[in-house]
Amino acid sequence: MPDDKWMEALFGAIDRSDTEAFCAFLGEDCDFTFGNMPTVHGRSAIAETVGGFFASIAGLSHAIEQSWINDDAVICHGRVTYTRHDGTTLDVPFANILSLDGDRVRNYRIYADTSQLYQ
Repeated sequence: MPDDKWMEALFGAIDRSDTEAFCAFLGEDCDFTFGNMPTVHGRSAIAETVGGFFASIAGLSHAIEQSWINDDAVICHGRVTYTRHDGTTLDVPFANILSLDGDRVRNYRIYADTSQLYQ
């Protein structure tokens, strides 16, 4: 069952922009939805999508304010700061809902308004 250390490792991989480490948390048939983007299915397709996103920014950092973890779900919210390639930042609230199969994510949903990120 995931715990606080699992969450720290997951968000550590994300904040390092480490696509391979991030995808190690996903089940092979995981579904991934980021904001209003189309859902991506399967670990390899998610790796391509997430890797492209990581390359489109200089970095990101999450501050989790609250989380709820049980046997088959993780819900968390907080703030995420995106750093653009020009050095400017965007700080927005986020909420993530993860459905689990054991310690692997089966469905990963990110709710964040990134509409200002590329402007």
